[in-house]
Amino acid sequence: MSLKAVTVSATMTEKAKKRYPGESKGFVEEMKFVAMKLHTKQQAKEGEKEISQPEERSVVKWKPTTEGYLRFLVDSKLVYDALENIVYDAAYSYYAEFRSTGLERSASLAKDLEWFREQGHPIPEPSSPGLTYAQYLKELSVKDPQAFICHFYNIYFAHSAGGRMVGKKVAEKILNNKVLEFYKWDGQLSQMLQGVRDKLDKVSEGWTREEKNRCLEETEKSFRLSGEVLRLILVS
Repeated sequence: MSLKAVTVSATMTEKAKKRYPGESKGFVEEMKFVAMKLHTKQQAKEGEKEISQPEERSVVKWKPTTEGYLRFLVDSKLVYDALENIVYDAAYSYYAEFRSTGLERSASLAKDLEWFREQGHPIPEPSSPGLTYAQYLKELSVKDPQAFICHFYNIYFAHSAGGRMVGKKVAEKILNNKVLEFYKWDGQLSQMLQGVRDKLDKVSEGWTREEKNRCLEETEKSFRLSGEVLRLILVS
């Protein structure tokens, strides 16, 4: 091979590496990189997205309502119900790897909704954002497992980070600092998250680059659908 050919080959290899930031550390790092770029600067220092929706502002500027928060919790439960049922039914064998991770939220949300009911708050019916997202996850999990894994990762990991901040600030404003079960985990959360990271990296080892890219490309839709559910907190 000529020196020129070697140089061209090396340059192409270098460009390929630059296309997938985080690749050397595992696929979860790739997903994290793409996800962080879709935050706004108010949400994360790595964020690049311009603010276009009210929930994309800093949570300290939010004006939540109890009614809106209940709608958010009801619709969130629909989404987590879908996720937990999907991995339990396991249309693809590796979905079973994500059962009983400790990150499950459906039972916790059921307890929170019961607490609100006991306080005299009427529990609303599920609304379009949650119904739409749950149905989309069910369909996606069968026809496009790589894209589904993108949603699985972003939903659970976002809740463990920014989601907890949202819960804390909302509690300060409308719940007298009560910490809901939604924001509590049995055991060390960091260990649970690491366990899921390891499983995600292991599962994705068998994917082609095309399949990995399809997963990454789904991130924007994951953010959009999750954002529509989150926005319910601000509905009066």
